[in-house]
Amino acid sequence: MAFRALRRVPLAVSRPMASARSFHSTPRAFVQVGDAVPDIELHEESPANKVNLAKEYGSGIANGVIVGVPAAFSGSCSQKHVPSYINHPKLADAGQVFVVSVNDAFVMKAWGDQLDPTKMSGIRFLADPTGAFTKALDLGFDAIPVFGHTRAKRYALVIKDGKVKSVHVEPDNTGTDVSMAEKVLG
Repeated sequence: MAFRALRRVPLAVSRPMASARSFHSTPRAFVQVGDAVPDIELHEESPANKVNLAKEYGSGIANGVIVGVPAAFSGSCSQKHVPSYINHPKLADAGQVFVVSVNDAFVMKAWGDQLDPTKMSGIRFLADPTGAFTKALDLGFDAIPVFGHTRAKRYALVIKDGKVKSVHVEPDNTGTDVSMAEKVLG
């Protein structure tokens, strides 16, 4: 008798779960071509200096690239990914380029000052301190063991007229292949 009671509990629990699953659609993978740039404030150089990329790209800056990185000052971000944009011969033709990371504004300012001390590239470094921008793009990943909390996947979004023209997201979240300037800018 006790065996039957134990056997019935899982069946009763599994039936509602199975029927509930059939009503859920598969969530979208992440930001798609044609999506608008999220209307979320980021920070440049200090928490008081707010930047909204939806407004930036809608206020005369029609084209550009948003480069997402997992962490400021990390090896691949500092030595490979962002320098691939800073040093790319077609950077001037790319429009306004923003580097975004789930970091605070002070870290992003210091990192930008280190990578581009003269600011000759024109690349702007923006902080997404709460990860809200990254979450809106659905480009976050669990990086708690390495970075302490959710971080952005490594990506590049080409923007045209305030909308995503092309999406370049590293399949393993942190690699340096599809999001490098050579692949994105040509």
